[in-house]
Amino acid sequence: MSLEVGFSVTHRRYVPYGHAHYGGNLVDGAYGLALFGDVATDLAIHTDGDESLLAGYSNVEFLSPIQAGDVVEVTATLTRVGTRSRDLAFEARVLCRAAPERGPSAATVLDPPIVATRATATIVVPPKTEGGPASA
Repeated sequence: MSLEVGFSVTHRRYVPYGHAHYGGNLVDGAYGLALFGDVATDLAIHTDGDESLLAGYSNVEFLSPIQAGDVVEVTATLTRVGTRSRDLAFEARVLCRAAPERGPSAATVLDPPIVATRATATIVVPPKTEGGPASA
């Protein structure tokens, strides 16, 4: 386990068209936050041997839309370690985007990627038990 500030975990995901919620194939902002929850859980398993619980977001910035057909990369980075709380910084970047004007399955790699969402949050892990990692 790596309980050091700066430790990060990254996930990539294709955004299916069935997840579009608004016109223009936009997904709702909560879509990115759900991805942040997944990557936070992965990070907590690596750092504490427990899935953790999200205590709350202290900041969320929606900078650019996420659309169906995007390939999104989300990263959680450990920024503070408390006794049982951990602060995390999140970033969601769009790496690839559908290009329907070129054809029904065309897509483009974005260089540079588009930063879609940033957030900071606090997670909480259970107290450590004698003889091992945190338990549920």
